[in-house]
Amino acid sequence: MSRILIRGGQVVSGREVRHADVLIADGKIVDIGPPSTVAVDEVVDATGLHVLPGIVDPHVHFRQPGLEHKDDFAHATRACAKGGVTSFLEMPNTKPATISVEALHQKLDIASRHCLVNYGFYIGATLHNLDQLKLARRTPGIKVFIGSSTGDMLVDRQETLEAIFAETTLPIAAHCEDETLVRANAARLAQRTDVAVHSEIRDHEAAIVSTRRAIDLAKRHRHRFHVLHVSTAAEIAEIRQHDQLITAEVCPHHLFFTVDDYPRLGSLVQMNPSVKTSADAAGLWQGLLDGDLHLVATDHAPHTLEEKGQPYPASPSGLPSIENSLALMLNQVALGRCRLEQVVRWMCEAPAAVWNMCDKGYLQPGADADVVLVDLQTQRTIRNQEQQTKCGWSPWDGVTLQGWPVMTMVGGRWVFRQLDAATPPWFATEPVGQEIQFDPSAPGYWAKFSQS
Repeated sequence: MSRILIRGGQVVSGREVRHADVLIADGKIVDIGPPSTVAVDEVVDATGLHVLPGIVDPHVHFRQPGLEHKDDFAHATRACAKGGVTSFLEMPNTKPATISVEALHQKLDIASRHCLVNYGFYIGATLHNLDQLKLARRTPGIKVFIGSSTGDMLVDRQETLEAIFAETTLPIAAHCEDETLVRANAARLAQRTDVAVHSEIRDHEAAIVSTRRAIDLAKRHRHRFHVLHVSTAAEIAEIRQHDQLITAEVCPHHLFFTVDDYPRLGSLVQMNPSVKTSADAAGLWQGLLDGDLHLVATDHAPHTLEEKGQPYPASPSGLPSIENSLALMLNQVALGRCRLEQVVRWMCEAPAAVWNMCDKGYLQPGADADVVLVDLQTQRTIRNQEQQTKCGWSPWDGVTLQGWPVMTMVGGRWVFRQLDAATPPWFATEPVGQEIQFDPSAPGYWAKFSQS
């Protein structure tokens, strides 16, 4: 593999931005700031650009196997590359669901033949697969749907939850919405068919009660636990009592959309958990800035426009976002809401640390050469017809953002390039992504960030 020098850029970590060259060889970062005389095969001029670690998105739904009409690994990982995402962790609610070791290994095999970026897959909990959860390896952790799932993956029975938290060792991540409250709300509001009722059915209380319940399980059983897609400001008070076991994420749709967007966007912003109020969005932003929420993940969950266009409640919940997530956050840097170093911490370093990923999340010697070059001055408009995800739309269609990825590298190989909007994007044609490795003995998020 060739030796590559990224020259003249501003290298960004979660702590600083500094002018430095980056030397890459054999798929690894070799040096930051190498001698000017170093011999290389390729020089990339990064003057005027910022050099970031590849984005790590630990929460996506890429729909393969079984739901490929919505998205698939080939399309979704092109969207990743365009968006600067070099590693993802995918959820188990596919068809068939990833609820056994055999299904997990089958999905890893499929991904190896189609993924342009690095990949990992959760194993999903059911009411009856505790033995599989105990046996699972080659996975970041266990996904539990405490509310809102299909088939056999809803796990809201207390004795089953107690056993999962007590008898397994992998980290647990959960979708927290109280199913009893959601069903009671749905029955009470059954005469309503406007999509805005979705946020009343999946209300604040459903989220808060379920998050509190899951955190209690984690604390009593001393089990590492991650709260997925926090949607209410009130949940932050529960998460803050972390006892260094609990981490939590927030998603772009909960930061940027609220119930006030239903009249304009309808079911395009129908999500589980539902979007909440502007006060919640402001509280989530503050929680992220204060460090009470630890990372940004997308919960990329595509459906076709035809599916989303069905009358509520037939319209499915979920929206695509992985292609634009980094640009959405870079735009917040341009607006002065946060700093670039914080974006790197939230979208690179923290997710890699939470899930104990080997050699991900950092630009440092020995790390994998997963790199994204971004232009903080470039302005581009999101357009449905330009989306790489197979569903072919974005709820941010027509929105202009400042700050975009222009080149993405995975394992020392370039997979995406688009230096200006007038030039069509270039993508690698081979599936160069690799299975992400996890080190259960690694110190994890709190050891790395509790003092910062």
